[in-house]
Amino acid sequence: MIDFNKFLKNNLYGVMATLDENRPKTRVLQYLFSDGNKIYIGTTNYKEVYKQLKACPYASFCSHDKEYSFILSVNGKVTFIDDLSLKTKAMEEYPAIKAIYKTPDNPVFEIFYIDVEEVKTFDFSTGVSEKYVIQ
Repeated sequence: MIDFNKFLKNNLYGVMATLDENRPKTRVLQYLFSDGNKIYIGTTNYKEVYKQLKACPYASFCSHDKEYSFILSVNGKVTFIDDLSLKTKAMEEYPAIKAIYKTPDNPVFEIFYIDVEEVKTFDFSTGVSEKYVIQ
């Protein structure tokens, strides 16, 4: 199976899909870091994505390489966590996040993880798609 953690670390931005009243919604978000099968992402608790994930805690995050030739999608259950050490880590690794939220205890700054249950890939150069289920 592909090392999706390494791929996402090298390709930080992707499109996250959620449900809003049974209709798909997408937006670009930034991957932060991983821990095993958990990928971490941050958001603000007044945004629609936060409300959507609270209502339906499943999401898909899709990223691509710089040439747009290899696509990776991870899918799974979302869990919000209130962990100052992870928020601090996000701010240390990504100064732009610190510029937005200023301090890890900012009450609007939220971190969640997707517990990856499925990974899908597609390689435009070979036409090969693969699907991995994580148990």
